[in-house]
Amino acid sequence: MKFTNCEMKNRIADMGAFLREQPTVLTEYDEPLVRRLIEKVTICEDKFIVEFKSGVTVDVNE
Repeated sequence: MKFTNCEMKNRIADMGAFLREQPTVLTEYDEPLVRRLIEKVTICEDKFIVEFKSGVTVDVNE
């Protein structure tokens, strides 16, 4: 799904507002939080890629 710049900014703002409502320290896995934020995780040989529902992707190389 492709988003315009305005849509992307709105989705990121919505995600930021949601995160500000969450406890600041996560001490255990939170299934509802994960399902709300993450679209998919792709596992590669040397990294994994997290794609958020906002459309933002993050490469994790560890």
